[in-house]
Amino acid sequence: MDADFLQSAYRLAVAFAIGILIGIERGWKERGAEEGERRFGLRTLAVIGLLGGLSGLLTEQFGGLLLGLMFLALSAFFGLVHATQRDDLRDVGLTTEIAALATFLLAALAGLGHLALASAAAVVMSVVLSYKSVLHTWLRNLEAAELAAAFKLLLLSVVMLPLLPDRGYGPWQTLNPYVIWWMVVLIAAISFVGYFAIRIAGSRTGIVFTALFGGLASSTATTLNLARLGGQGEGRQGLFAGGILLACGTMFPRMLLIATAIHPPLFMLLAAPALTMALLTYGPALLLLLRPDVDTRGGNLLPQNPVELMPAFFFGALLAVIMVLGEALTQWFGDAGVLGLAAASGIADVDAITLSLARMSEQDLTAVIAVLGIVIAAGVNSLVKAGMALVIGGRGIGLRVVATLGAAVLAGVGVVWLTYGWPG
Repeated sequence: MDADFLQSAYRLAVAFAIGILIGIERGWKERGAEEGERRFGLRTLAVIGLLGGLSGLLTEQFGGLLLGLMFLALSAFFGLVHATQRDDLRDVGLTTEIAALATFLLAALAGLGHLALASAAAVVMSVVLSYKSVLHTWLRNLEAAELAAAFKLLLLSVVMLPLLPDRGYGPWQTLNPYVIWWMVVLIAAISFVGYFAIRIAGSRTGIVFTALFGGLASSTATTLNLARLGGQGEGRQGLFAGGILLACGTMFPRMLLIATAIHPPLFMLLAAPALTMALLTYGPALLLLLRPDVDTRGGNLLPQNPVELMPAFFFGALLAVIMVLGEALTQWFGDAGVLGLAAASGIADVDAITLSLARMSEQDLTAVIAVLGIVIAAGVNSLVKAGMALVIGGRGIGLRVVATLGAAVLAGVGVVWLTYGWPG
């Protein structure tokens, strides 16, 4: 059988399936309507899908004008149907008509050979259509400040971030506008997610969610956000301290995975100190989060603004200072020591130095020095976050975090020292 025929048949089948998929969702919505009252059901949308697939196939031979004319004709027909039926039906919305036009275009996309894109878009559209009541409930419950915060976050990330140059400026070319602004966006995003997590799920569950997923992105940013919120939640400092520790604990297995991905032999050397620090951090975190006497109502913990920009800008400025300071320490004292470099780098970030040392261990750096450097960087970073928790969150949060992370850091360095010795 001709290969072109099989390819065209496959495209038509996908286009037909797209129409059936949308048709099932729309038909189920109108399943209670009497025969003749349904505007677009399963069969109609399946045929529209087939029509779109045929139009896509013919477009390859006769040009895009044919597809445009077919779309205009179908739009005019749907407009006529809507106008004639709106007096008889209570629902005068245009959702079904728009869905039918989108079905035609997606099927045409499949007919043109973009099968994966068309299929994925059809599935997403079906999900959105089926969640009508949920989406409307969200809109009814959404407050003006929350909507404005979402637009602010989009402005910071989608509009401003891509415009910034991704290169170094200033002393030693250490100030990268893109990286600094990315941290501002990250802190604002964690603040936004944490706000809704606490609002929807309550304090305990919301903080756990924010800590786990925020910690995977940036435990430093999550620490800043939770410490700021914890300073406002009198009597619940233990809950926020537990969230901070949970976020900080994710850094240790994360650095183990990063180092192992770059240089697999490091796993056996780094596993013991990394997992020791993780366990000593997760244990107190769970004890604080699971205390049965903790008040878990979250309403009065919500800030007035879901996206607090001033703390995000402050952290961006602080990050810039730390980046310059870390590079200055390296330049002034030389990189005789990789450990000094690791300590200076750990002030601002752990992932970057972990990647660097893991790559260096593939060449002329011994694996033990690499592991010790990674542990020192993680220790310095943990102590910086403990200081942030103490200064921003207050004594109730800070002392718990300082004690736990301090013990974890000492244990991690101690494991390396006892196992491999200290370099001379």
